[in-house]
Parts: sequence; C-alpha cells; structure tokens
Amino acid sequence: MNKNVALVLSGGGARGIAHIGVIEELERQGYTISSIAGTSMGALVGGIYAFGKMDVYKKWVCSLNRMKIFRLLDFNFSGQGLVRGDRLFNALRELIDDVLIEELKIPYAAVAADIVNKKEVVFTSGSLLDAIRASIAIPTILTPVKAGNGFLVDGGVINNLPIDHVKRQPGDILVAVNVNAEVPDDRNDGLNEEPGIKHNGYQDKIMEFYEYLHKLNPLRHEGKFGYFDVINKTISLITYHTCQISLEKYSPDVLVNISHECCATFDFDRGNEMIEKGRAAANKALESFTNKPG
Repeated sequence: MNKNVALVLSGGGARGIAHIGVIEELERQGYTISSIAGTSMGALVGGIYAFGKMDVYKKWVCSLNRMKIFRLLDFNFSGQGLVRGDRLFNALRELIDDVLIEELKIPYAAVAADIVNKKEVVFTSGSLLDAIRASIAIPTILTPVKAGNGFLVDGGVINNLPIDHVKRQPGDILVAVNVNAEVPDDRNDGLNEEPGIKHNGYQDKIMEFYEYLHKLNPLRHEGKFGYFDVINKTISLITYHTCQISLEKYSPDVLVNISHECCATFDFDRGNEMIEKGRAAANKALESFTNKPG
C-alpha cells in the first residue's frame, strides 16, 4: 500500500497544537507526509514541519505557561487588532529562522483571506513566516497583514480546511485533520474545563483591555455576552462552517476529528495535553482506515 500522505490541517487556535501529535503518529505508523496545506494554526504547524523544525518548535510550545504567553502579547492601540504580533513572530524567527516556501522539503500551501478584495489568498512561494503570519491573523485579535491594496486575515474565515489546495500525487492518501469537530471530547485526564468558563491570567488581561476599548468607544455594547466572548464564538462558528463546506465537497481517505470542546481557542499553555489528544485521535482514525473492508 502506498503510504504517502497529502496532509490538510485546519485552524482552531490552541487546539491546532494537536496537529503535532497527528504528524508524530503518522510517522510512527510508517506514513510519509508528501505534501501539506493548512490554515491558521494548521499553516503554522504544517509549515514548521515542512521546514524540518518540528522538534524545536514542539519543545518551545510545550514550555509555554500563562505568564510566558502574556509576555508575547504586544497590545495594540490602532484599532486593527488587539495584538500586533511582533513579539510572537520575533520569537518564532529566533526559534526557526525563515525560509522560502519553494525551498521546503515538501510542497506546502498556507491560506489567508483578503478582506478588502474579498478573496482567498494561497501562499505557495515566498517567505514562510510571512505566509504563516497572514494565515493566523485572527480578525480583531491579531493585526491584519498589508498586502498590496489588500489586508490579509486568518484564512479560517474563508477556507479553514483547505483540501482543495494540497498537492496530490498518484496513489497518495488524503488525510484531513479537523480540530473543530462536533464530537465529544474524551476527558480522560480530568484537566479539561469548559471553554468559555475557564478564564486564565492572560485571558483576563485581554478582557481588561477590551473594557478599556469600551470606555474609549461608548457606542459598543456587550449584550448578553462579553465583547471578547462574542468575537470568539463568532469566529469559531465561521471556521466550523468553512470546515463543513470542505468536508461536504471533498472526501478525505482519513478524517482525524478533534473535539472543539477539548480546549478553548487561547489555551496555549496546554501544549502537551493537545499533542496527546492529536496522537490518540490519529491512531483511532488510522485504525479505522486500515481495517476498512476492501
């Protein structure tokens, strides 16, 4: 059996760390990843893997705690986004440097959305870190990227599971990883808390910042939910539906589902846990694939 894999990785905030576990499980079972396409965190993890820097990135992301994460947040007062992202990407640049996408060891594509020209933008060449930066620019959270006469934001608002952009080879296996799946979370470690209820230190600081913005602009109203909650839930809804559209249009050979309930979007201090969830979900999906009749 051909064990080459065309891998597609969805966005989903901190849940996207689970992509590391999926990749490790694929390799453990003897599969070769021959191409990758990703959106948002999928673009980040997929790009770092294609660059051959997964080990150093995994070590770094698993070392993050709430205080380290908060120190990476350079709050922005321009109104285009809560966080500029310079500190985060300076840290990534120091960690993995940069490379041209066309020089990666395998074909790679990252998806962003141009909100001015109302179109999808797919990066298959140029700076890897620039492509990742555009793809993860969550609207209102991370400042958009200026590109010509457009502004680029998180690709999840237009194509969160970019199956249509992964390079295929004859006989390869299409594996899609959806970290926003409507499936129950396997809560076997007792560590999980309900998303939206858990408020850790850096989330509290973010909400304090939004309260400051409300004072500057009294026309904004929180309504039933806090402003931050409304934004988070809205983006989650958009990315969920763009994943569903891709899955209805295309049929992956292997679909790795990771529950949207497993952690909140900004719980980046739960790296080890998410990696193990990705590993377990991949193992389950691959077992079903290999045992499928015919």
